[in-house]
Order: sequence, then C-alpha cells, then structure tokens
Amino acid sequence: MTDHESILSDAEREALSAVMQAPAALTVLIVDDPRNAADLLAAQLSSHGVQCLVLDDGQAVLQRLKKDRTIGLLITGLHMAPVDGLGLIRLIRGTERAALPIVITSDEADVQDAISAMRLGVVDFLLGPTDMEALLALVRRELGVN
Repeated sequence: MTDHESILSDAEREALSAVMQAPAALTVLIVDDPRNAADLLAAQLSSHGVQCLVLDDGQAVLQRLKKDRTIGLLITGLHMAPVDGLGLIRLIRGTERAALPIVITSDEADVQDAISAMRLGVVDFLLGPTDMEALLALVRRELGVN
C-alpha cells in the first residue's frame, strides 16, 4: 500500500461521513383544535428558534410520525375532534413511536383528564393560559437543546 492509498472504499467513506454529520434538528409537532391556537403556539416557539410543524388532526399526526423521524416532541390539545388528545396519545402509544415525548395543553380539564394523561406517560399537562417560559424550557429539555 502506498502512502496515498486509503484503507476505506468510497462507499465506506460516504457511509462514515453520513454517520458523522450532525443530526437534523428535531421538530416539535403541534396539533390543536382550533388550528389557530396551534399556529400561535408554533409562532411563539419558532421565534425562540424551535422548529415547529402544525397539523390539523390526529390522523395527519399518525401519518407524519410514520415517515418523519425528526419529530422529537408532540404538543397536543386535549379537546379536539374527531379524536381528542387522549385518544391520539393512546393511538401513538400503540405504534413504533410509542416512546415519543408528548405534552398536553388545555384551557380546561378535570382531574380525571390529568390522571389519564399521566397514565399514558405524557411529559406534562399544561393548563392555559400557557406560560411560554415554562413551555420553552420544557421543549428545550425534551429536544436536548440548550
């Protein structure tokens, strides 16, 4: 072997390069009803450098989670139709993305809602109005961002 020959093939160098590249920034997926509440929350988080995606309903969330591995956190409203936030979480917990961190937000909820959410392993249950500083700290912690 001469001094300029590589011990790695071109394919091995490409594979190593792909592994060594920084991972894609994780995205917060937000779903709520009404949609404008989700859009507002996404705008507030985005203004602090958090990458967000807003979807309209639980079915769209399930489809997106199947194909998008950059989703690192889900923020869902509690009261949505046709599937509410707790129903959506139950569906997610039955998929390969079962370990996804999830936060529920709601302007009104009862103790049973909170108990059900905690049994489903949510990261937090935030009652409105949303404390943006607390939510931002929570999002950054869950995404592993400083």
